[in-house]
Amino acid sequence: MTVVVAPPYLTDEARRDWQLLQAATEDPPAFDPAQAELLPEPARRWLLHTIAPGTPLLRGVVLETHGTIRLGGWRTFHATEVLLPMMGFVWTATAYVGLLNVQGFDRYRDGSGEMRWRLLNTVPVMSGTGKDITRSAAGRLASEFVLAPATALDPRIQWKPVDDRQVIARLPVGDEEHEVTLDVAPNGRLTAVTLCRWGNPDQSAYHSHRFGAKCEGEVAFDGFTIPESFRIGWWPGTKRWADGEFIRFSIDDALYR
Repeated sequence: MTVVVAPPYLTDEARRDWQLLQAATEDPPAFDPAQAELLPEPARRWLLHTIAPGTPLLRGVVLETHGTIRLGGWRTFHATEVLLPMMGFVWTATAYVGLLNVQGFDRYRDGSGEMRWRLLNTVPVMSGTGKDITRSAAGRLASEFVLAPATALDPRIQWKPVDDRQVIARLPVGDEEHEVTLDVAPNGRLTAVTLCRWGNPDQSAYHSHRFGAKCEGEVAFDGFTIPESFRIGWWPGTKRWADGEFIRFSIDDALYR
């Protein structure tokens, strides 16, 4: 299976994660709709909608995306992400500030999170490591399991119904259990994902904030139907959403592994 080449600006550790997280799923079984029968109704409905019968249950994915990100103002960007739910991710991107570019990555694997961003790959813009960055990155990883839907069948995930549209997935990342709420339309389409995520979006001390994504449209790759576009940020569903939203993107390609 072809490995997606890492961008040149990754650190040695991020490059190692990039390679490890692209490992192919070993002997993936084919999806049988009966596997979803014991899930709470919204989760069952979503899974039957998002995975076609007979699809190999591949656990990881490499995503190509484009959109806008808030860096002072809204800036265009394109990105590649290697994602293996509950294990780790490396998200790399190039954003454009006028004629200049900002390049860098966010990553999490094996209990370690990091961000590193540079203007023209030289001037530091933003970087960080440590327990707060790690804990925040772990929350992001927990929320992104919906982009690799086969993860939903992992026995480590505990499901709890809320009502006829919402269901909570409790899944382990690092040393914590994260409760991720999925909002599922009557036809099985995923419309929103929310959780409490560690962070400091108001530039104060780190603590838990409401975080989430609004999902729009759909696109299919390799037997998986996932949202096509996302609006992501802090405090969804509140008056602070306009200030908390910081990224909007669409998926151009998804390679499941």
